[in-house]
Amino acid sequence: MPRSSYSAEFKAKIVLEVLQGEKELNVIAAEQGVNPNMIRNWKKEFISNASQVFDEKKQVKEAHRKEVALKKEKEQMLRTIGQLTLERDFIQGAFRDCGIPVPKFPQD
Repeated sequence: MPRSSYSAEFKAKIVLEVLQGEKELNVIAAEQGVNPNMIRNWKKEFISNASQVFDEKKQVKEAHRKEVALKKEKEQMLRTIGQLTLERDFIQGAFRDCGIPVPKFPQD
């Protein structure tokens, strides 16, 4: 029999229903067609990771800060590439204006 895959939303819904305590875990498991041991594991994982909910704001801020830093770095790199391209074109034009062949550099 193939293993079932449950979404995070489904697992959270089931665990919250168990934590509310209105129904017993075995009753919820029977209603949902899920093994009670699986629900116990979900509950244990849910409780052990509950503090992450409160850390999420920090994580989102940190991710945003990193994204902004990477964007600035990318923009700086693009400006540098543009400047180097202009300088190369200027030097190549100067070589051509003087009648000197433009040096070729080996490609890596």
